[in-house]
Amino acid sequence: MKLILFILFTTINFTFGQLPNFPTIQQTNSPSSLGDYSSQTFTSTKSNIPSVPQNYINGSLSKQDERNRRMVMEDFKRAEAEEKERNRQQAELNKDAEEMKFREWVTNGRNMSYDLPTLSGKAGTQSYYDAFDKLSGMDAENYSLTDANFTVENAFYGNKQNSSQLKSSVEKTAKQLLQKMRERKQDTESNVSKNLMIFEYFSKDMKLGGTTHKAFEYDFKDYLGEKDWSKMFVSKLLKTGSGQCHSMPQYYLMLAEAMGTEAYLALAPNHSYIRFIDDEGKLRNIELTNGMFSTNTFLLESGYIKSEALQNKIYMENLTKKELLGMAYFDLARGYVHKFGYDEFVNKVIDKALELYPNGIAPNMEKSNVSRTRLLSALRRLGINPEDKRDVERAGYFPKAVDQFKQLQEQFTKINNLGYAEMPSSAYEAWLGSLKTETNKMESEALAQRIHLYQLQKQQQEAIKKAEDKKKQDKKPKYIPIDSSKL
Repeated sequence: MKLILFILFTTINFTFGQLPNFPTIQQTNSPSSLGDYSSQTFTSTKSNIPSVPQNYINGSLSKQDERNRRMVMEDFKRAEAEEKERNRQQAELNKDAEEMKFREWVTNGRNMSYDLPTLSGKAGTQSYYDAFDKLSGMDAENYSLTDANFTVENAFYGNKQNSSQLKSSVEKTAKQLLQKMRERKQDTESNVSKNLMIFEYFSKDMKLGGTTHKAFEYDFKDYLGEKDWSKMFVSKLLKTGSGQCHSMPQYYLMLAEAMGTEAYLALAPNHSYIRFIDDEGKLRNIELTNGMFSTNTFLLESGYIKSEALQNKIYMENLTKKELLGMAYFDLARGYVHKFGYDEFVNKVIDKALELYPNGIAPNMEKSNVSRTRLLSALRRLGINPEDKRDVERAGYFPKAVDQFKQLQEQFTKINNLGYAEMPSSAYEAWLGSLKTETNKMESEALAQRIHLYQLQKQQQEAIKKAEDKKKQDKKPKYIPIDSSKL
């Protein structure tokens, strides 16, 4: 599954973990914050300075002409001084106007809301609010996976889906699989046997309930749900018989829950898969995208699982019931974003996801998406171009904007410390395709045979022990009570 998405603050041209140098926040009544206007010159459209006749400049003037010349020059100097004074006064007026405009900009910017504008007016958002309330009412340690999954999908469809229809479908299939096990004389109490039956149901054609169930196929078309978010849903898998690494594991876990067996969801970069414990006490990986067993080594060979990721348990770990509910909140948030966009409701949902699954790489990345979108929205409303690094520095006048920069940087740092490495879609598709190599098929078949043989050996040993216990019980002398009245 493609873990979401777009966290780098590339539109502002920041390097990872680095913020621009903001100007020092100053009092808005300080003229120094506006720059130096004294050196600016202003020219009028029409000068009042008189021109000097050519004959006043030739050096041969009479006394009257000299007096007239001095009068003209005095008029010239006086007009020049008046023009300079007008320019000075205009500069002061411009400076006052600019300062007033600057103060108004800062005041309005500091007083505005830095939250994302609500999308509650859009049709369909109420179904997501209802879904959030329903998920919030679930016991994080004891809830139905089918109910949680239905709640998320039903929100996308505007509360128009039928929950009983999905539940009855899951329960019916679970009963049919258990019946299939009885027909084959398989142990319906064995955790391994039940997991192998579910795995077979996914990976092979099977006669079930009088009809032939076709093996599920991987849907390579728009598998990330970028064009059609319903590609992520179990309901789509059941309807079309094809799904991807989100819907298939979800349905597997729902069937395991209905059959009363243990199975776990685990994550890898852009991916999720199933794990169960075999009779040897070892964890086995089930890859539903191609109906094969896979090894931990193969997962590590993707090249995008760092040691920090393993230490922080964000990959290749069994998710608890509580963490699975956290991922349900994440799915709810992503469906909302896909349908409507980002607002503070998404942040509310993701905070709940992180409360249940603090180190979850998916909700942590979505938290970054929310923070980034919120900051970009604030900058644009301030009239700051987020694509111009120099213009972004003006955000330093607004403490709330600076705080949002810091919060985003802290979230980036957390994701980096968790050990996340971005896996491009092309790399994921190449890795997924490598599952089909002949070597991996042979390893999968060998592993499946080993699990099957070990299971048979265990069943034989249990049968022998049961027979021996019965023999011992039969050899014991039977106690016959004595009737004391006949003594």
